[in-house]
Amino acid sequence: MDTSNEKGASIYTHLILKVYDTWVLNISNTYAWRCNTQDVLLNHFRRNMAAKHLDIGVGTGYYLANITDNTNNITLMDLNPNSLTSATKRIGPHRINHILQHDIFMPLPDSEKGQYDTVSMYYLLHCLRGNMHEKAQAIEHASQALTDGGTLHGATILGKDVKHNGFGRYLMKIYNKKGIFCNIADSSEDLKDALERYFDHVTIKQHGVVALFTATNKKK
Repeated sequence: MDTSNEKGASIYTHLILKVYDTWVLNISNTYAWRCNTQDVLLNHFRRNMAAKHLDIGVGTGYYLANITDNTNNITLMDLNPNSLTSATKRIGPHRINHILQHDIFMPLPDSEKGQYDTVSMYYLLHCLRGNMHEKAQAIEHASQALTDGGTLHGATILGKDVKHNGFGRYLMKIYNKKGIFCNIADSSEDLKDALERYFDHVTIKQHGVVALFTATNKKK
């Protein structure tokens, strides 16, 4: 298991999770990353959500808690047990089919492969260690969870070839120094290249400094 990813995941204590929505989804998204949570991120999640779903990097469960139609076959995957507990409670245990504490850099259990119509990764990639070339391993493992016709979708904060405002530059500096983020070298082009290793059709749209992506037709 990648110990550096364990360090990043350990940031999400019960206390941090209590203020996560206010600080990250409201203040930071609006003023630092310039990507509205409800109008942009939640809508992107909703458009790409299917009946049997795997959410990797669950945060507080905000997205799934706000999407209730046809979503009662959900699997949650995260390295942090606090996040899994918080998200399960918020989404509703009756909607959760399976909970898996797992590092996405590690191969998935065979029982999870080829099982899901959709897989989501929201604000996960910019927290993973390494450059985008190395983070592609996480994308590969996520792709293996999908059915042949399934869709991978998500969002990540970019650090390269984007224009951060003063607030964003300050947060980027602090978060990367503390190991919360590892995204200084992450560009939209590198994200596209990583996704296209495993999918035939990739779409990336940028809002502020956030890249929203969808990937379909996974390669054999």
